[in-house]
Amino acid sequence: MTAHSDHGPVTLADIEEAARLLDGVAIYTPMDGARWLSDLCGGEVRLKCENLQRTGSFKMRGAYTRISRLSDEEKAAGVVAASAGNHAQGVALSAKLLGVKATVFMPDGAPIPKVNATMGYGAEVIFHGQYLHHAMERALEFAAETGAVLIHPYDHVDIITGQGTAGLEILAQSPHVKTVLVPTGGGGLLSGIAIAIKASRPDVRIVGVQAKNAAAYPPSLAAGHPVRLDRMNTMADGIAVGVPGDLNFATIRDLVDDVITVTEESMARALLAVAERAKYVVEPSGAAAVAALLDDPHGFETPAVAVLSGGNVDPLLLGKVIQRGMAAAGRFHYLRVVISDLPGGLAGLLTDISEAGASVIEVAHERISPHLNLNEVEVSLQLETRGPKHAAKLSEMLAERGYRVNV
Repeated sequence: MTAHSDHGPVTLADIEEAARLLDGVAIYTPMDGARWLSDLCGGEVRLKCENLQRTGSFKMRGAYTRISRLSDEEKAAGVVAASAGNHAQGVALSAKLLGVKATVFMPDGAPIPKVNATMGYGAEVIFHGQYLHHAMERALEFAAETGAVLIHPYDHVDIITGQGTAGLEILAQSPHVKTVLVPTGGGGLLSGIAIAIKASRPDVRIVGVQAKNAAAYPPSLAAGHPVRLDRMNTMADGIAVGVPGDLNFATIRDLVDDVITVTEESMARALLAVAERAKYVVEPSGAAAVAALLDDPHGFETPAVAVLSGGNVDPLLLGKVIQRGMAAAGRFHYLRVVISDLPGGLAGLLTDISEAGASVIEVAHERISPHLNLNEVEVSLQLETRGPKHAAKLSEMLAERGYRVNV
């Protein structure tokens, strides 16, 4: 198979060829109905489950396409990549399947499950720098020093071509789709899907979704060229990319209808909703498209497809994100209540809270404060409620019973 150049447009024919190449290697991932989202949005919403792809994300599509098209001489020199985790796993498994040595540079603090999986597929992992672009700089140096071929995480025609096969599947699985929402970091998946879909369905609205605290595309599109972010601060490591690639930027500028952002709280709420309602484990970046729907349920024409781009998440982070999602959804309620500092005062408060149907998670006392009388104590409470309406009703009930309540 002829290797593509690093530059030049990707065509629908290229993506169709990649689909044949990936047949039997990558999973034709399912598309699941989401009645809970459909009811909210007033029309059909479906989930494209790339979290169920081999290595737990869409990244293998592009990595295998790229490595398979190397010459025998290039394969013998090995490959090198820089990644926070998902691209690393895609490169590692693809290299293993094709008999190629892989070295992967990862930023310090990369999620442990992604690190372990990358090593488990046989790649050598080397940590370097705080952010992905630091690891990328070292990977480029390594390529120059050793002759290994850099497998870019997003800015190469073969990567875009491979990721675009997900777009072909979306059209086949949801032929009447009107809107496709895609989690976006560097833009390889968004570019590929846009090319695959717009070639035959230019009426479909393609929307990229970025983490607000790591969103390089909005300022870049406004400036007319890729702009590097000074800093990023997001739990969505899978889409934390500080600067768009040149190829991706041009495609997204020309073909993508909109690039929007979602907050950390929105992604946490979406991750929780996907886990509870769809029964899928996704990482924060993988939930970004669902977060956009939850933020603006009537802002997207249906039928709509939200891509779940990845499911590789550290269990410790997952627990924290779920707690944050519950708080964002109003299911964690924080109160400060002044009660009598006499025997039975706290017991009475907890009984009242129990009767209201809330669960107590944490209690703390404060006795020394200028706004408290000598016979009073302030109790800080963290409660689990059924949602914002239940929490408001609880606060009203406590106030009606004579408690001084601060939310």
